Amino acid sequence: MKVTTENEKLTSVKCAGLISKPKDTSLVELYLIIKQALLKHQVELLVDENSAKNLKCKGVPFDDMCQKSDFLISLGGDGTLISLSRRSFYYDKPILGIYAGQLGFLTDIKSENIDDFLDKFFTGNYRIDERMMLEISLHVEDKTVKLVAFNDAVFVRDNITTMSTVEAFVEGQMINSYRGDGLIVSTPTGSTAYNISAGGPVVYPLTQALILTPICPHSLTQRPLVLPVDFEIEFKSEDDVQIVIDGQDRYRMRDFDKVTVKIATRSAKLIHSLERNYFEVLKTKLNWGNL
Repeated sequence: MKVTTENEKLTSVKCAGLISKPKDTSLVELYLIIKQALLKHQVELLVDENSAKNLKCKGVPFDDMCQKSDFLISLGGDGTLISLSRRSFYYDKPILGIYAGQLGFLTDIKSENIDDFLDKFFTGNYRIDERMMLEISLHVEDKTVKLVAFNDAVFVRDNITTMSTVEAFVEGQMINSYRGDGLIVSTPTGSTAYNISAGGPVVYPLTQALILTPICPHSLTQRPLVLPVDFEIEFKSEDDVQIVIDGQDRYRMRDFDKVTVKIATRSAKLIHSLERNYFEVLKTKLNWGNL
């Protein structure tokens, strides 16, 4: 496997869609820089109607924006990009992350580099990384609610004064019974999020794998587990357990008969500069190699 992949690039770019960090009115100047840089290449910029309120511009409904755009832009931080990846999942559009603030694990284009990067982008000097996502199915009677996660699905106790037990099965066979504060099911991209804080492994983001990491387990012998990507894992619990999707959506496990997690049918497509180096990001964010 190569450190980076050379996936197909966009054949035609006439329109881009943008969402910004919610309730942040300080991004107007960055939005205008992006808009002007795109106009230079005769590309129309559509803005999600909720973001438009903060950016003081005309907006369009989110679904219309996704349908009409050739690629999407996330203006904010990693959380904004994760939300956009989930909301636009079924439109299968590549996403460019432009960060406002500190360098994130996912967003790598600085405000001062927008013009330079877009000049390279429109001459084909970029890459599109495909990041595995999770499909979470909530089953109750004859109904199924399907959700997608970019980073993780977390099974966490609802009552801080008691422990919870979450049982995991594959093809009817129990893998483990996790007793403690909960369990994280992470993608490789999400391995540097909640997973790493709970003692889970850092997994290269282009890897295909499911990562199970117990949260403060009752038994010290419980350890993180990396499983093949073609597994579908079923989870059950009789305790007060909540399912938290990417830290953004929350469901009570008791409201469903069972919960299953597997690889999603599509990947998130992230647009990056050719100079982006994941190991350099790790060294910067995690302070590796510094005494």
